[in-house]
Amino acid sequence: MGSDRAHLVNDGTGGMNVGKIAFVFPGQGAQTVGMAKDAYEQYASARKVFELADESLGCSLTEIIFDGPDTELKKTYNTQPALLTASIALLAVLQEKSDVRADFVAGHSLGEYSALVAAGAISFADAVKTVRARGQYMEQAVPSGLGAMAAVLGGERDALQSLCDEITSAGSLVQPANINCPGQIVISGTEQGVQAVVERGKEIGAKRVLKLEVSGPFHSALMAPAAAQLKQTLEGIQINDATIPVVANVTAQVAQNADQIRELLVEQVCSSVLWDDSVRWLLAQGVDTFIEIGSGNVLSGLIKKIDGTVRIHTLNSVAAIESFVNEVAV
Repeated sequence: MGSDRAHLVNDGTGGMNVGKIAFVFPGQGAQTVGMAKDAYEQYASARKVFELADESLGCSLTEIIFDGPDTELKKTYNTQPALLTASIALLAVLQEKSDVRADFVAGHSLGEYSALVAAGAISFADAVKTVRARGQYMEQAVPSGLGAMAAVLGGERDALQSLCDEITSAGSLVQPANINCPGQIVISGTEQGVQAVVERGKEIGAKRVLKLEVSGPFHSALMAPAAAQLKQTLEGIQINDATIPVVANVTAQVAQNADQIRELLVEQVCSSVLWDDSVRWLLAQGVDTFIEIGSGNVLSGLIKKIDGTVRIHTLNSVAAIESFVNEVAV
């Protein structure tokens, strides 16, 4: 299918606008019971991914993904390897059926590990073990009830940062955790710090501040114990230079060097996920086609809010992949 890339960048006028392609991978919150089951059932390449996950973890992650219950899949130490497995299984199907290749890869929080596997920086077997451990460390970092997260809808980013700084200086840590898109920022920190933003959100123009059901204050300084443990785990696995430029959450810039990747994965645990910035950086590099690979369509929605003019393909099932392949192969 040598015409794939050409078709993807066809500008509709008979000429070719040679743009670039980014593969993006979802993070926690996108999981659903049964995700990528169709890929497992129909493609041996995808089935191998699930089998390798089970073998690497020494348990049947596949059973949890396909049969749940949802309460089991939602446990962070299951969610993280499960989402990684679903993304890489669907990627395997795409690669089997198409020669579309990415100029850049990126992932949202946990999804950065899927991006690194896609870029050849980390083997899938090592990645699935690492994110299982990452999930355990994150759940254990802060005693239940002491941390919280909330979505801030509306309001200015700088004003929210100032409010978080003020509340933190007064003794209740809270910080932006996910800079998702204009008008959607997730905050994280102590229960008191997050509650203060809930109560004062209108001061900065927020329409609503909604508490999230999460098991910990992810991407905040409270995750320092998890970052320290993850650092030790990452020191024990092979990380290679990435063969495809990976846009890192922490910097919203490319990271391809193995040592830099390792450092940024540790930093990521306590740092803001700069998703809005990452997408804008990709747009500035000439990316005009985003392909989301994995469960759900969260990133497709965020990208649309950042720039409604770009092409977005959401590949969350075999049917979606086959439809995409048929479309670009015309």
